[in-house]
Amino acid sequence: MRRSKFIIVLILVIWFVISFVTNIIGPIMPILISTYELSLTMAAFLPFSMFLAYGIMSVPAGAIMERYGEKMSMFIAFGLTFTGSFLFALIPSYEIALPSLFIIGIGMAMLQVIINPLMRVAGGEEHFAFFSVLGQLVFGASSFISPHVFKYLMHELSNDAGNSNLFVYWLSRITPEDLPWSSLYWIFTFVFVLMILIIRFVKFPKVDLVEDEKPAAVEVYKSLLKKRNIIFFFLGIVTYVGTEQGIANWMSKFLMTYHDVDPEGAGASAVSWFWGLMSVGCLSGLVLLKILDSKLVLRVFTVLAMFALGIALFGSATLSLMAFPVTGFFLSVMFSVIFSLALNSEKKYHGAFSGILCSGILGGALVPLIVGWLGDMVGLKMAMLFLFITLSYVFSISYWAKPLINNKTVRLKRRVKNSSSGTQ
Repeated sequence: MRRSKFIIVLILVIWFVISFVTNIIGPIMPILISTYELSLTMAAFLPFSMFLAYGIMSVPAGAIMERYGEKMSMFIAFGLTFTGSFLFALIPSYEIALPSLFIIGIGMAMLQVIINPLMRVAGGEEHFAFFSVLGQLVFGASSFISPHVFKYLMHELSNDAGNSNLFVYWLSRITPEDLPWSSLYWIFTFVFVLMILIIRFVKFPKVDLVEDEKPAAVEVYKSLLKKRNIIFFFLGIVTYVGTEQGIANWMSKFLMTYHDVDPEGAGASAVSWFWGLMSVGCLSGLVLLKILDSKLVLRVFTVLAMFALGIALFGSATLSLMAFPVTGFFLSVMFSVIFSLALNSEKKYHGAFSGILCSGILGGALVPLIVGWLGDMVGLKMAMLFLFITLSYVFSISYWAKPLINNKTVRLKRRVKNSSSGTQ
């Protein structure tokens, strides 16, 4: 089987793009609310539009890839993201934002489904786990960088009128003077065009889908959805992604409302560190899962996430600025642990089950919307207490999950004993 370093790099670039575009909404949320004079509920429909598309397309994307192949499916996906981004950049209004973000979300969901089996083939099955983790690190690095790009553009386009360099000058000519944040979507549009051109000349390796990657028949999905266990794990993904996005999307607005933190400065930095510490936590979680049972890791990290969130909501400005990012560290292991516990609880149809679990990404649409709706009635601080309900559900998984296979751990005492025996 032919390996391709170029394809691996291309896939990592795609992970970077997916993360950058998807998670930029959090840093710019306070600016969008101010620009369009939105209620919290109306603002919540922005991430709702994108993550609803993720939830809807996770299963159909597999069927599209199997029918049209990886290259054509990528063309379709990037064609959709280009359309949505160009439309929003051209007409940066709230009414256009909703369908544009939905279209972008469809394309992003397709890309995530396409690049996983492609990475398995291009990098080799024996290296797939390594490259998967590397992809997640790139994903986190992109989310860490995106708020800083937002800060730079807001500063340059607001204060310098686009005269600092050629790139900024070009953006200033096509971006409305009172909407400097919309320059991001011109950048996205350019990036999507570039990706389409690159893909046009790339020869992709033939991908033979393994059983877990093939879309299943409708009857299989129906049979799985009749099982309570399946529904409970699906809700686990819904509540986790909802918590993650609920914090990421409302963090900057919360800091501005209750602590007068500038969303273009320290607010954006807090969002950046939330994603940065999530990447660090992901690596730490990999080590812990080699030592401790995954259910115990999930239980401890969930309690610590609740503690950090409580400090973020009720602490001083300084504590809040530190605690929100720290919450990201403790959230980091939840998705992978819930996903693995779910798959290890079923003997077959893992491909279809994975599709159902991935549809749980729509939690990123529902929970921020609920928080926004509650925020209009009782204030954002009290509304964000809803996240303790979603975290409580995640915590409960560590008790009721009964995997057929537990994660393999290293028994430190045995290792030490064996080492001692070997030196005698």
